[in-house]
Amino acid sequence: MKTTMLTIFISGCLLVSFNSCKKNAASQETGPTDGTQTTGVTTNPVTSTTTCDYDMNDTTLTNHGWTKTFDDHFANLDNWYALTGGVTNEVMCNEPANAKVVNGELQIAAKQETVTGPVTVGSTDQKSFNYTSASITSNQTISANTTTPKIRVVARVKMASGYGLTSIFDSFGTNWPTNGQINFFQVGGNDTREYATNYFYGTQVSQNTVVNGMQYNPVNSDLASCYHVFMTEWTQNTIKYYIDGTLVETKSGSDIPKLFGKEQALGLSLPIGGLFYSNLVPANIQVGTMYVSYVKVFTSK
Repeated sequence: MKTTMLTIFISGCLLVSFNSCKKNAASQETGPTDGTQTTGVTTNPVTSTTTCDYDMNDTTLTNHGWTKTFDDHFANLDNWYALTGGVTNEVMCNEPANAKVVNGELQIAAKQETVTGPVTVGSTDQKSFNYTSASITSNQTISANTTTPKIRVVARVKMASGYGLTSIFDSFGTNWPTNGQINFFQVGGNDTREYATNYFYGTQVSQNTVVNGMQYNPVNSDLASCYHVFMTEWTQNTIKYYIDGTLVETKSGSDIPKLFGKEQALGLSLPIGGLFYSNLVPANIQVGTMYVSYVKVFTSK
């Protein structure tokens, strides 16, 4: 089963990383060179108040009709599989060894080291890389659908800090973006006092049609200094984003209903470079680690 799912999701994972958005501080415009990402990035005018080392009690949801369907406190990585190889526009080789469990916590480490690996995930061509990191994908898929029309995805995370790094948690379907993608957070390691959200959809493979999907949410603390709980609620018509129990953003674009019923896998990764950084300066790259206490999924009718 795990091998089969890897084959299914390889193209999705490559495109997830390729279409992660970069931030241009001067123009607030984003987009890969192939035109699949639209412009129109917004920034939340409200700076959210956070709580250092916040934790969530499951009963805040289960006592109100939510059912927990996925709960990983990382005793091991049995619920995930790791990719191997490079990604377009990024400078590292994803190595399974860079995602490891230490004292019941997932650590995804970006390292400076020389390795040889696939040019891109799934490729038979090899190349030398000067950096490594990791990208893992869940064996289980999630979906807001007619049976479970409300779904909440929760992760407790301490972000990686450092120029060139991006901490990412998302969900995505096969044949990107025809089965959608939801970015729960993207945090650039060079600016860990805000996080970006986004979603993608299109009727043709590799052609995103969502307009104005991306938003930056500033916060009052350094997201790399301690743990914060990110929760996203996905329903038929909205995507709501919470940090440390507080609602900070609601997306209600016309493409969101098109995501309803789409099966998506969860992904955690720490790319180096990519479209989050324009004109990456290799000499300035800093390595670091993203820490994850848990990932949980709740559903409700």
